[in-house]
Amino acid sequence: MTIVMDTNNVENQAIEAKKAARKLSALSNEEKNEALEILAKELENNYEVILEANKVDLKNGEAQGFDSALMDRLALTKDRIYDFANGLREVALLEDPTGKINTSWVLDNGLKVEQVTVPLGVIGMIYEARPNVTVDATGLALKSGNAIVLKGGSNAISSNQKIVQVMHSALEKTKIPKEAVQFIASTDREATKQLFTMKEHIDVLIPRGGASLINAVVNNATVPVLETGVGNCHLYIDEKADVNKAMSILINAKTDRPAVCNAAETLLVHRSWFNSNKETLAKTLQDHEIKVFGDETVVKTLAGAVQATEKDWAEEYLNLSIAIRVVESVDQAVDHIDRYGTKHSEAIITEDAQAAKTFMSQVDAAAIYHNASTRFTDGGALGFGAEIGISTQKLHARGPMGLPALTTIKYLMSGNGQIR
Repeated sequence: MTIVMDTNNVENQAIEAKKAARKLSALSNEEKNEALEILAKELENNYEVILEANKVDLKNGEAQGFDSALMDRLALTKDRIYDFANGLREVALLEDPTGKINTSWVLDNGLKVEQVTVPLGVIGMIYEARPNVTVDATGLALKSGNAIVLKGGSNAISSNQKIVQVMHSALEKTKIPKEAVQFIASTDREATKQLFTMKEHIDVLIPRGGASLINAVVNNATVPVLETGVGNCHLYIDEKADVNKAMSILINAKTDRPAVCNAAETLLVHRSWFNSNKETLAKTLQDHEIKVFGDETVVKTLAGAVQATEKDWAEEYLNLSIAIRVVESVDQAVDHIDRYGTKHSEAIITEDAQAAKTFMSQVDAAAIYHNASTRFTDGGALGFGAEIGISTQKLHARGPMGLPALTTIKYLMSGNGQIR
């Protein structure tokens, strides 16, 4: 694993990763698991030096006026570092997704055909302020037999460099080649652009971050992209929604962790339900200090609500703000989501089975909920184990991407001299 500032060396790092991927793909599940345990221990043993490096990023963040949500994503503590380590151990406990025979058959001529799962090869990971992604993505890549090229944001550069140095030291004690994990420390945008076009070395790019980062990768990359989602997630409270369920789900989806992609950003409310329960809704929003951007009906009814603009309906606030629109039907709610949604996570709260069926069948999103919070769109919460991101596209993976999403297939044919 090489750490460089010279963007001319980025291609060399990708080449080294590709060489290491070939060796990594031949390792056993036990060898990979042993390596993950060693990585976990090294992170725990070196938490103090990681925290010292993190202080540099936090100081720079304060100087640049980062908001509280960004500072929280950037900040590390001893407990968070130990959580990273335990996350690696949890990944080690997961089933190896590679080497599985999905199906097999024998042709009339006696040729045996097997379809097996294999690693993608080299993953390019482009991400922003979260240092935990450095560890999480590395663990998932190595467990699934992939090498990884990491390109973190400049706002976490000190933390990421130190974490990678610790992982570098740990890998030297394992069967996994240290070159299987590459970190591009250059803050020059040209380094990122290079990753976009190295199809001969990088098999897939996975961007994690805000809309501008994801759009830049999707629009400019010639390497295949697994697009992880910006989350303009909607809750629709239907005409026949239970009030207690609706308020409980709303508060969880909006306030549990407002800075994550599966938090609710827009609330759609059936007019008849709104007219009957507007006082309860107003009190709930006020009690939890949620700022409201609303349509004309909402602004007239809810004290303190600000008139929503077109931008608000598409906004991923990532804070305690929410856009609220009153609609006339489930069909109108679906139309709104179709126009402004990001195909991440959408929810309907209703006791009407037909309304739920209509919503769930017609909304186009990776995850759709009936009477439950959007906060469950997470690999761990859904029982997949760790995740490398949440895909909002439809090819090759969709929704929370765990280990299986980091594999592809290969056909193996065994014969006895057959020719065609």
